[in-house]
Amino acid sequence: MVDLRKEYDLLIEDLEKNIKNQEDLKYIRQRVNVFVDMILKEMKNIVDFKEDKMKQLEEAQNKMEEKLNKMQQVVDNIEKDIYTEDGFDFEIVCPYCNYEFVIDTDEEKNEIECPECNNIIELDWSGENEEDCSGNCMGCNGCNEENIEEIKEEEQDNANSQKKQDDNEDDM
Repeated sequence: MVDLRKEYDLLIEDLEKNIKNQEDLKYIRQRVNVFVDMILKEMKNIVDFKEDKMKQLEEAQNKMEEKLNKMQQVVDNIEKDIYTEDGFDFEIVCPYCNYEFVIDTDEEKNEIECPECNNIIELDWSGENEEDCSGNCMGCNGCNEENIEEIKEEEQDNANSQKKQDDNEDDM
């Protein structure tokens, strides 16, 4: 802006030296001033426009940073929940007494004692089922095809005994 002001002063000085008619000089000075005012006004509009755009960009950037910070907090909490806790809770249903309890996941443990009936429950962390298991029993006790039939017969005998007991009670 300093160079522009200096050039304007030189232009006016040059016009004053070269134009002898005061009326013409006054007219030219007036026209130059109007033109320079228009240029300055336009420059101010451009500067104001740029400042408004910069403010809008800064506000948008601040909003984006806030959203990014919130997202980072969510990610940090998820990461904390998944990776930084010592263990995960795992729900167990005792195959002997149907008692439900929760333990921390520890793949080093192969068995756990039921806190209700004190029976030992084998833990299989592989997630694979026994190939020979029929899935009919309350828990896997190492079933194989040879003793599945025995288990089914025993379950049927127990059901028949219970039915006879119920029928006898009804007769009384």
